[in-house]
Amino acid sequence: MICYSEFAGKVVVVSGAASGIGQAQAEAFLEQGATVIALDRQTVPEKESQLFYQVDLSDKSQVENTAETILKSYPHVDILINTAGILDDYLPTLSTSEELWMKVFQTNVTSIYRMTNLFLPQMLERKAGVIINMASIAGLIAGGGGAAYTMAKHAVVGYTKQLALDYAKDGIRVNALAPGAIKTPMNAADFAGDGEMAKWVAKETPMNRWAEPQEVANATLFLASEAASYLQGVVLPVDGGWMLK
Repeated sequence: MICYSEFAGKVVVVSGAASGIGQAQAEAFLEQGATVIALDRQTVPEKESQLFYQVDLSDKSQVENTAETILKSYPHVDILINTAGILDDYLPTLSTSEELWMKVFQTNVTSIYRMTNLFLPQMLERKAGVIINMASIAGLIAGGGGAAYTMAKHAVVGYTKQLALDYAKDGIRVNALAPGAIKTPMNAADFAGDGEMAKWVAKETPMNRWAEPQEVANATLFLASEAASYLQGVVLPVDGGWMLK
C-alpha cells in the first residue's frame, strides 16, 4: 500500500463500514493516520482513532441526528466516503416489488444525498473537501445487478457527476468508484455450495479472479489524495477489465 502522509489528522466519515469494502476503506484510512468515523446498521468495534455510530442510513431522522452529533465533536469532515448499499438479488422488473424498489433506492441513493447535504455545507465554508460515492459497474452497464440495483447505481453516477460540476469551483472534489466482482459478505451467495457462480464470474473477468476489498480501498485512497487533485466527476472502474468486453 502506498503511504499517503497527507491523511494524518484528517477526519474521514465512511458509511457501510461494518464489512466488505466499507470496512476495508475505514481500515485503510486508519493505517494512514486519519481519524475515521464509521457508520453502519451493524455494530463495528471501536478502535484507536475510529469512532462508530450505529445508524440506518435509509432513516432520515437517524442520519440527521448522527450527523449533528458528529459535527458537534468534529467541526469539519475532510473526506466523506458514501459506501453503504444493498443488492436486489438480480431480479428483473416484473419480479421487483415496489417495496424492494424503494428500499434499494433509499439505501443506495437517498442515503448519499442526505449524507452529502449534511456534511457539504461545512466543506463549502472551508472551500475544501472530498466526497467519494460508491457506484458500481451496474451504474455504467446492464447485467451487474437487477432492475432496482442497476437503476440505483446509474442514479449514483448521475448524482456524482452533477455534484462534481456544481461544486468544483468551490474546492470540493467529487468522484465515484465502480467496483466489479469484489469478494465481500454481500456477494457470499455467489460462493455458496460448489461456488459455480463465483467460478463463472471469475472466468468472465479478464483478470480471471475476484478482487479483494482492499483493492477498492487502495483506489479510494488514491481518489481522496492530492495525487488525484485534477480528477473531478470521474467514475473509476475497479473491475478487473469486466467492461472491456
